[in-house]
Amino acid sequence: MNLTIGKLAAAGGVGVETVRYYQRRNLLSVPARSGGDGWGAGVRRYDGDDVRRLKFIRSAQAAGFTLDEIGELLALEASDDRARVRSLAHQRIAVLDEKIAQMAEARAALARLAEQCAASDKGPCPILAAFEP
Repeated sequence: MNLTIGKLAAAGGVGVETVRYYQRRNLLSVPARSGGDGWGAGVRRYDGDDVRRLKFIRSAQAAGFTLDEIGELLALEASDDRARVRSLAHQRIAVLDEKIAQMAEARAALARLAEQCAASDKGPCPILAAFEP
């Protein structure tokens, strides 16, 4: 593969500015500019490893990992420290479990308000009243 930054971004399903942001965060490398004269000279070229790494970052984000955690995961990939990878995964699971509990609580509260709203046509709707300051 011999991709420009635009093609790399498209292959990873992100924008060029996202690729540059990941580079500033040291999650993606910045290749040297190609030499020579003429068309394509001075352009950075990316390969399949860059595409794989970009997709890894996006998948890890979708799993809820922060960019700092993703940086650590990428560093751990070279060391094969499975215990630390598992530890990070368990930490992320705990955070997700807490968010799920909060969302379930919010859902239950909203469902109660919707039932109260449907129970009567008189007075202010309990849903709207609940959001008043």
